[in-house]
Amino acid sequence: MTLAYIGLGANLGEAQDSLKQAAAELARVPGISALTLSPFYGSAPVDSSGPDYVNAVATIETTLDARTLLAALQKIELDHGRLRPYRNAPRTLDLDLLLYGDQEIDEPELTVPHPRMHQRAFVLKPLADLAPTLRLRQGSLAELLEACSGQRLEQI
Repeated sequence: MTLAYIGLGANLGEAQDSLKQAAAELARVPGISALTLSPFYGSAPVDSSGPDYVNAVATIETTLDARTLLAALQKIELDHGRLRPYRNAPRTLDLDLLLYGDQEIDEPELTVPHPRMHQRAFVLKPLADLAPTLRLRQGSLAELLEACSGQRLEQI
């Protein structure tokens, strides 16, 4: 079993409901067990426009390899009407593979650890809720959250 962390976000439609449904669908994927979902947080879009986001992080245990897990995440996104008209477009659902065990993967379709998560309070805070002692290569979650203190984030 590999411990993986998934970022969930949405800012179109019924965002909270979409995240709850996506977490339930993720928990039903064969090879995934022990899903735990963080609290939800509201945040302004980063490098984009549109309505505020609802974000969370899920931790899972999985027997799936990282690429198969990514394919399952993308299928759930598509089932929720995810479109990719341009980079950082508003979305009905966004599922990002943040961490996959201690693996480092750098491929055109998959980069793990997620390359920008250390700069985003909407990822760091729910991640800290699930794994407060987790350390990224850039520093502790507390240190990284402090560096993001100017980003608006509120638990909802």
